Amino acid sequence: MRLSAKRARSSVGIALSVILMLSSACRLVGDTRDRIHYPETRKCDQVDDYHGVKVADPYRWLEESGSDETRRWIEAQNRVTFDYLGKIPARTRIRERLAQLWDYEKYGLPRKYGGKYFFTKKEGLQSQYVLHVVSSQGGKPRVLLDPNRLSEDGTVALRSYAVSEDGKLLTYGLSSVGSDWQEWKVRDVESGRDLSDHIKWVKFSSVSFTKDGKGFFYCGYDEPSEQGKYQDVSYHQKLLYHRIGTRQADDELVYHDPDKKDRLFRQTVSDDGRYLVISVEQGNVDANLILFIDLSAGDYKVEELITGFDAKYTFVDNDGPTFWLWTNSAAPRGRVIAIDTTKPERDNWREVIPEARATLRKVTTVGDHFVASYLEDARSRIRIHDLSGRFDRELPLPSMGTASGFWGERGDQETFYKHSSYIAPDTIYRLNIGTGASEVFRKPDVAFDPSDYVTTQVFYKSKDGTRVPMFLSYKRGLELNGNNPTYLYGYGGFNIVETPGFSVVRLAWMEMGGVLAVANIRGGGEYGEEWHHAGTKLRKQSTFDDFIAAAEWLIEMEYTSSQRLAIGGASNGGLLVGACMTQRPELFGACLPNVGVMDMLRFHEFTIGWAWVSDYGCSENPKEFAALYAYSPLHNLRMDTTYPATLITTADHDDRVVPGHSFKFTAALQEAQAGSAPVLIRVQTKAGHGAGTPTSMVIEEAADRWAFLVKALNMTVD
Repeated sequence: MRLSAKRARSSVGIALSVILMLSSACRLVGDTRDRIHYPETRKCDQVDDYHGVKVADPYRWLEESGSDETRRWIEAQNRVTFDYLGKIPARTRIRERLAQLWDYEKYGLPRKYGGKYFFTKKEGLQSQYVLHVVSSQGGKPRVLLDPNRLSEDGTVALRSYAVSEDGKLLTYGLSSVGSDWQEWKVRDVESGRDLSDHIKWVKFSSVSFTKDGKGFFYCGYDEPSEQGKYQDVSYHQKLLYHRIGTRQADDELVYHDPDKKDRLFRQTVSDDGRYLVISVEQGNVDANLILFIDLSAGDYKVEELITGFDAKYTFVDNDGPTFWLWTNSAAPRGRVIAIDTTKPERDNWREVIPEARATLRKVTTVGDHFVASYLEDARSRIRIHDLSGRFDRELPLPSMGTASGFWGERGDQETFYKHSSYIAPDTIYRLNIGTGASEVFRKPDVAFDPSDYVTTQVFYKSKDGTRVPMFLSYKRGLELNGNNPTYLYGYGGFNIVETPGFSVVRLAWMEMGGVLAVANIRGGGEYGEEWHHAGTKLRKQSTFDDFIAAAEWLIEMEYTSSQRLAIGGASNGGLLVGACMTQRPELFGACLPNVGVMDMLRFHEFTIGWAWVSDYGCSENPKEFAALYAYSPLHNLRMDTTYPATLITTADHDDRVVPGHSFKFTAALQEAQAGSAPVLIRVQTKAGHGAGTPTSMVIEEAADRWAFLVKALNMTVD
């Protein structure tokens, strides 16, 4: 995921003498057998005026995640949560089983540069992936970068890397404690030693080497204040060029739009090295501009190719001055077009691969072929075309799942891809692009038998009659008796798709007898831009209707019952859970909102939240405010209402969806809860939005979630 108004000042008006210390003040909720003593949460008298509507925000102070008072609140809440979880007998067994399942070799997709293969690998329970290099002629792989050696607790992660064309230089981005901020360094591949280069304050950026390897392009920000680096809004991104061996202060400004603070840039150097292609996004909007620089001219003269925010365009490759672009212009499910940059007028555009019934998500070029990655009912299909656009063949895939990768250059005769499903671990294949033959390159050995499980795809009708797909995975021989513990997961936003993929955490749930249900709801990109738009802004309620309808279908078809049904989601999916549980609290037995966007009136005030306005709208717009206020989880909790058992999870260094969302929602839900079901928050320290989280932390949090559901859904675990 991705407006800024002045933050209203809290008017506390409460004498310090009457503020109760969080460690001693508490409130009892629950029956006499299982009482939970929640920490008392101070309320302030903050009220905001939105277009004449007065909206109270009594927990505004919890937005200051670094304050001493908030830290005391976090500590008190964590004590309550971990005391509760520690009394669940199954918790230890679940954690041990997760560790057993996780203990296998995991590989990233290889990339080839200068006669060498570069790939990441994580052995067993290692905290972070390790970058390796090996000659294309064979031999023993060599460790090139091991982030596990960079911190004692495994919280420094390799987030991205790039290699020069000749394979001699590596530039790599590291992040700490899960933050989106990255620091980039340069390493000599042969010696394994770092050079003096050190780039800081990089966020939402890849790195693109020039063909000669003398430097690279990246996107960065001015240095933020120490106090605000994890919370303040991120504006004014700049596209820069760094020459190897120089200081960051000497980096050249390539492109910047000082009058448009909410512009984000994505850059790539064409395979022939001639062009720098720049995608300009205005937040997370459904459209972008395409600019380019002819690097052979020796300057940074920017030329315009796509000049209006009318659709999405992605650079695929070029044949001299002719650019191939993926676009959804006049094709909601995607197509490929060719534009001659010397004659860029729309009348001269040429269609190369037309729109199909399936959704075209990505196109790469390898060995003078287009590799087109489609989704058909949220399942991968891979089709190979020649450069004229003529269909050549379809790549057979092992099962109903997800295929990704297919990186390469025009001269390559091979590429690598990964395939997985809900019940089949990620397997890496080598594809000969000329013959179409695939062979297994790396296949993991996970301690389970895939034949013990099945995955099916079903379709159900939403509230307005829309047909929605859903994947169901479970142990073979499942009895439809209305009593199976079921975990329903969804996302539904930002054109992101939920496709079949392997997860040890989900496998453990199925081992415990649980049904895994993943609904492909509107707001995602499963059926192209129309499906996405149908779950945005004033139509966002469609996303929640789809998810609620999935729950009702599972109950109607006797997979489960309300008492045995849990829902979960992360980030935008956390919003999904929060909205559905406040609209239909009686429908669910338990809720697991993770790093969710819970305050829909103020999300744009923090870090990159302003860029989500394209999907959500903004409270500064009267019509959009009304829609947001109608479903915002924080603002739709009702006092003295019986809510499901809820475990909210977040992290103290989340600078994507700041933890204040979860803090405020927890305080309000604990106050509103009339029933005996627990309302707990688990705040992970030294972690962020999820990426780069050490394996040990992932296992601990997953074990706590499943243990919580074991108790909440009254499950029996052997």
